[in-house]
Amino acid sequence: MKKSFFVIPLSFIAHILIINITLYALTPNTYINFFSILYYNISWFVVTYSINFYPTAKRESFKVNLKSFFTLILLYGLVYFTSFSFLSPHPYSWQHLLLVYFVICGLLILFRIFFYWARNLVRRENFVTTRAVVIGRDKNLKKIRRIFDVPEYGYRYIGYFDNYKSNSPTYLGDIQSSFNYIFENNVEEVYCLASRLSKDEIKHLMNIADNSFKKIKIIPDNKELFSRAMSIELYDSVPVLNLRASPLDLEYANLIKRMFDILFSLFVIIGVLSWLVPIVFILMKIDSKGPLFFKQKRHGVNKNTFWCYKFRSMTKSDDSDIKMATKNDMRITKLGKILRKTSIDELPQFFNVLKGDMSIVGPRPHMEVHTKQYETSVEKYLVRHFLKPGITGLAQVKGYRGEIIRKSDIVNRVRYDIFYMEKWSILLDIQIIILTVTNIFFNDKKAY
Repeated sequence: MKKSFFVIPLSFIAHILIINITLYALTPNTYINFFSILYYNISWFVVTYSINFYPTAKRESFKVNLKSFFTLILLYGLVYFTSFSFLSPHPYSWQHLLLVYFVICGLLILFRIFFYWARNLVRRENFVTTRAVVIGRDKNLKKIRRIFDVPEYGYRYIGYFDNYKSNSPTYLGDIQSSFNYIFENNVEEVYCLASRLSKDEIKHLMNIADNSFKKIKIIPDNKELFSRAMSIELYDSVPVLNLRASPLDLEYANLIKRMFDILFSLFVIIGVLSWLVPIVFILMKIDSKGPLFFKQKRHGVNKNTFWCYKFRSMTKSDDSDIKMATKNDMRITKLGKILRKTSIDELPQFFNVLKGDMSIVGPRPHMEVHTKQYETSVEKYLVRHFLKPGITGLAQVKGYRGEIIRKSDIVNRVRYDIFYMEKWSILLDIQIIILTVTNIFFNDKKAY
């Protein structure tokens, strides 16, 4: 996890503390009513979310973000004065309320100044840097360098590749040599100048991006490049195409998804598994020999390995780590058939969710042997590993769960996983969870 992941939640918490402490100190009567407390906190969340305030880009400075900051203060001011006008009786004069509002604004501005000062200090000291290279050289290279050379933006510019040799100290070699270089030197972001690459070279780079964990961004010219997931970012005055954009690229969105995962998994662990585990343990001891839980190494985000837990539903065998369950599989126990049919066998994975290895909704994790098989035979297979794996997923509720019988099964599974990554929202997660529960009661044909 990157250190910058905590910047957004810490900022949000700091802002909420400033508002609540100021209101409690200067207008204590507002804290007599629980509804008022809830109103001030939820309204801050709603206002910041509506103007997309927290997901600030790496290249934003204090001045760039100033407009949205004053928009936030203005909108929250309306919320603040509305509460005193209509929602709760109070003994305070309008002059006093105006003073409190200005105190809140002043403290928020001071924290904002401190926030950018601290962020820039950390980046200048190279605690948080992104290693970047450029492929191709044209007039836009100098403009991009202006961004990379500002320490506060958190980039570490390594150099560029181009088929025209140069004596520049930042010249790293021809375009062909770049493919190996970015993997061997821990390069995190690759910027491609489309004017210096052929359409075939660009497509090749796009394939590399979809089958690796490198961020590939294209600075376009007039070539025809279209992709459903593309987004345009501005680096100074230079438009840059992000080839694999996702709502979950925003730390704010990741925080929401993680909070949802923690709350939901705690609910299941305390409300369901606390009494279900003893029952399954007793039934399993009656049904067959072996441990209560089955654990298996699976590939998670960025293809990192983790132990995935399930209720044991099969007898012990030598091929459990290489062979998927099939219809009428002789390894499945009598109790295992019930557990798998109702998907109860997957419930221990809520411990994986609480631990942070998995999410409730996401691409289903595969065995290590199958990842190695599909990453070379299925186009864009590794794209699904940009996300945490899930207990359930869009592909599963659309009928592509369980055994891979035909190649189209894994191809369509990957397509749905990528679509989920590109279109994620918390409402989509909730919809998938509801469909997963519904499928349990409507005899999912692939639940075996």
